[in-house]
Amino acid sequence: MSTVKEMLDIKGRTVRTIGPDESTHRAIELMSEIKVGALPVLLDDKLVGIVSERDYARKVILLDKPPHDITVSEIMTTDVLTAREETTADKCMAMMSHHSIRHLPIVDGPRLVGIIAVGDLLKFVITQQASMIEALQSYIMDETGGSG
Repeated sequence: MSTVKEMLDIKGRTVRTIGPDESTHRAIELMSEIKVGALPVLLDDKLVGIVSERDYARKVILLDKPPHDITVSEIMTTDVLTAREETTADKCMAMMSHHSIRHLPIVDGPRLVGIIAVGDLLKFVITQQASMIEALQSYIMDETGGSG
C-alpha cells in the first residue's frame, strides 16, 4: 500500500504557513504568490487551523469588513483533519472525499511535516498505476516471449 510518506518523499515537505493574527488579505496574497489553495495556520509551531480560498470566498463577505481588517483566525477552519506519514493514499482519498476537503495537513505528533492536496493524490495514484501497468506489460512480454 502506498503511504503519505512516499508522496511526501516525491512532492517534498516544505509547507508555507501563516499565523492566526495575520490578515485574510495577506493569506490570499501568500496563496497567490506560491500557487496553493490553502495554508496551515500555526501558533507557536502548533497547528491551530487551516485557511483556504474557500474559507475566504464564503466567510469574508459575510463579515462585512475589509479583508485587511479581518484576521485569519476569524475565518479559518479550526477542526482540522490531519493524517500521518503512515496513512495510506486510499485512506487519505476516503477522508478527503467524505469530508469534502481539498487539503490535508500531515503531522508527526504535534509537528506539521507536510501537506497534501487532492491534486497531489491524483498525480501520485496515476503515477503508481502507470508503473503497475508497465510492470504487468513487461511481465506478459517476458512470459510470452514477446508475442503478446
